[in-house]
Amino acid sequence: MANSMEIFEQWESEIRAYCRAAPSVFKSASNAKQVDENGKEYVDFFAGAGVLNFGHNNPKMKEAMIEFLKEDGVAHSLDMYTSAKRSFIEKFVETILKPRNMKYKMQFTGPTGTNAVEAALKLARKVTGRDDVVAFTHGFHGMTLGSLACTANHYFRNAAGVSLDNVIRWPFGTGKNYMESLEDLKAMFNDPSSGVNAPAAFLVETIQAEGGVRVGSLEWLEGIQQLARDLGALFIIDDIQVGCGRTGSYFSFDGTDLDPDIIVLAKGIGGYGTPLAMTLNKPEYDEKWSPGEHTGTFRGQGLSFVAGTKALDYFDNDELMNKTKKHGEYMSFFLKDLAEGNDDVEVRGRGMIVGFDVTDGDKAKAIARECFENGMLIGVCGSRGEVLKFIPPLTIPEEDLKKGLEIFSDAYKKVIG
Repeated sequence: MANSMEIFEQWESEIRAYCRAAPSVFKSASNAKQVDENGKEYVDFFAGAGVLNFGHNNPKMKEAMIEFLKEDGVAHSLDMYTSAKRSFIEKFVETILKPRNMKYKMQFTGPTGTNAVEAALKLARKVTGRDDVVAFTHGFHGMTLGSLACTANHYFRNAAGVSLDNVIRWPFGTGKNYMESLEDLKAMFNDPSSGVNAPAAFLVETIQAEGGVRVGSLEWLEGIQQLARDLGALFIIDDIQVGCGRTGSYFSFDGTDLDPDIIVLAKGIGGYGTPLAMTLNKPEYDEKWSPGEHTGTFRGQGLSFVAGTKALDYFDNDELMNKTKKHGEYMSFFLKDLAEGNDDVEVRGRGMIVGFDVTDGDKAKAIARECFENGMLIGVCGSRGEVLKFIPPLTIPEEDLKKGLEIFSDAYKKVIG
């Protein structure tokens, strides 16, 4: 039966979530659009939760992957050397690292962001010989136990079934009094009678994506980095969702004095939606690893290396990043204009990640449902699902961007009035 969801409801686990917010069976997709089995078209402002920075079925990547398969390229290689991996490393070094005078070692982990976070935490603890990590309110870092311990959301943490320890939680650097809070954190670590030991690392997102698109103050981020240096701890930036061009530059912290000891990447680096995750480790810390000390079966995804190498072509010049900044400004202007006069709504973000905070989870979900009914896909985030998160592909055509925003405007007016 066309568009039947009965087979999923009968046999797939109750854990499924996104499909409940978008109850349709999708059959095809191209750039910023998906089409279901009934032929209904949706403008995609969800983009695989930030994976599809370069759109669905990117034609250049698809062509390269098909050619790779035709030539019997090595699809799975653990951490053995392959020509596909070499091409990715060479391209990443020449396009991303060298222009920034960065000298990191690339550690390919398991295929998802949480695997990369786990590796970063393990290395920080190994380097420092310490147990605790400082993580921040509203932060999201993954669902496996180490990264889940650093994740703040109660709903996710509550499913762990075991205690989630060795994390010191502190307020994130946005809103009011964040610099005073940073001073309190410094004082706590500097007080020999605080009862709190120096941490192995500080793990932070510059923009908390799942946490509600909360943009960290640069002054605060620099203060956290300095505190890490003073304490002999590692400074780790989780750039999984807001890296890879999302903010209008490859890294979300480009153009600042932030110099992380470890950078965590995933989602967009696979290019096509194929799984790839890695940490960038400063060499003096990376050398502390012993061979095979942290491993994973799916570290050598050939198709991901092929597509990811093609994705890096977008950063050979400023064309896409200039477009990202332009479209991001347009989204923010449109949404702020829409929210004009409503003190319960806040618009925040940078580049093409924008949060529309309606302060009420039920209202946000109602708006998202209305968008779905009218041909637009958008997700919610934040502590109570009160923030609608705009993360369309960076390659979205202008007409699709405007169409999606108009659908959202109509939904907002219908729900909020």
